[in-house]
Amino acid sequence: MRAGGIEGVRRSKRVRTTQPDPGMPRRPDLVRRDFTATAPNQLWVTDLTFVPTWTGVAYVCFIIDAFSRTIVGWRVASHMRTTMVLDAIEMARWSRGTQLTGLRCHGDAGSRFTSIRYGERLAEIGATPSIGTIADSYD
Repeated sequence: MRAGGIEGVRRSKRVRTTQPDPGMPRRPDLVRRDFTATAPNQLWVTDLTFVPTWTGVAYVCFIIDAFSRTIVGWRVASHMRTTMVLDAIEMARWSRGTQLTGLRCHGDAGSRFTSIRYGERLAEIGATPSIGTIADSYD
C-alpha cells in the first residue's frame, strides 16, 4: 500500500447513542423480544442511530410499525435531543391518527426514550412506552 501511495481509512471516534441514566426508574419491557403484531398500530419499534457524513454526524430517529414493517415516523437532526424523537412521534401520529389506544411503543434504554416528555407525548395519544435492554442488538 505504501509503495502504491494508498492509505487505509481511519476510523473516527465512536458515537454513543444510548446513554442510560442508571439512577432513573425504567418502564417495563412489554415486548420481551416478541415483535409480532396482528394489526397496524399495535406495536411500534423506535430507535436512534447515527450516520457519519463528510460534514459531521447526522442522527436519525425512526419509528417502525411492527405489523406492516413500514417506517411511520422519522427525523434527521444534527443533535440527539429528545425533541427529535418527539418530532418522529408527531410524524407517525400525523400519518396514523391522533388517538392510538392500545399501542405499545418499544425503544431502548437511552435517555431520550426514558425522558418525561417522551412518556407524556405517548400518553397523549393513548400509547404505552416499553423499554428494552441497554444497547441490545437483539432489540
